[in-house]
Amino acid sequence: MQCLIHRRAQFSASHRYWLPELTPEENLAQFGAGSRFPGHGHNYVLYVSLWGEIDQYGMVENLSTVKRVIQREVTSQLDYSYLNQVWPEFEQTLPTTEYIAQSIWRRLAPHLPLAKIRLFEHPELWVDYSGVSMQATLTVKTHFSAAHRLALPELTLEQNSEIYGKCARVNGHGHNYHLEVSVAGEMDERTGMIVDLEALQSLVKDLVVEPFDHTFLNKDIPYFAAVVPTAENIALHIAQLLQAPVRDLGVELEKVTLIESPNNSVEILCRPAPSLPVLTAEPALAQV
Repeated sequence: MQCLIHRRAQFSASHRYWLPELTPEENLAQFGAGSRFPGHGHNYVLYVSLWGEIDQYGMVENLSTVKRVIQREVTSQLDYSYLNQVWPEFEQTLPTTEYIAQSIWRRLAPHLPLAKIRLFEHPELWVDYSGVSMQATLTVKTHFSAAHRLALPELTLEQNSEIYGKCARVNGHGHNYHLEVSVAGEMDERTGMIVDLEALQSLVKDLVVEPFDHTFLNKDIPYFAAVVPTAENIALHIAQLLQAPVRDLGVELEKVTLIESPNNSVEILCRPAPSLPVLTAEPALAQV
């Protein structure tokens, strides 16, 4: 039996986005507040995903060993550090979340059967790295509040209630939607970034959050005059709105995740997800 397991770790560190070949004005224009001296800090949360067969002891890897390796190779070096100076590669490429994730992979790969590194800079921004050259996936999270009603206009209230239950009630209902937008691309070898983060966040805000927030979707968003605003259709429409503008930023829209409630969420996959190593059977997921 094959299995994917995850080990969590964390570290606190500071960094600065600053290229000496640029003027202060150019650094400010490119990196914004991230260029301020002497830098800024984050409480990073790291998930190390390991892939393999379950052995005779019921483990993919001994978690005590995994913990020691992560501590020795990563957290003991990065915790309470100034990242720009702690590892030699950060002198050539800025320690963005993307590049930190790749650097962690390089240090752990000789010791552990890695499947993926996920690094949270904060709860609304994280990176996935799976060992493919300079390719990474960056996810930004935001939210909006909106109401909707699930009903087909050609059906009676009774018929709609048979299909949609309480969601067909004539005055609608609302949700606090959480939206995750994942984009994939190649890290720049100097800046360590796959995309201008501020531009991406502005794009999501301008095209989705501002138009959708505090609306009755059926009446305020023209698209939903003819399309039932289920979570699935909302997520699909968001993906359609973002796909071309995201490409104009130099990355590809990989996934849109819409969390309607703690019980309901939807993912729209916009491009093939990176594949895990092929073993001999379908993988099982083990939470650690």
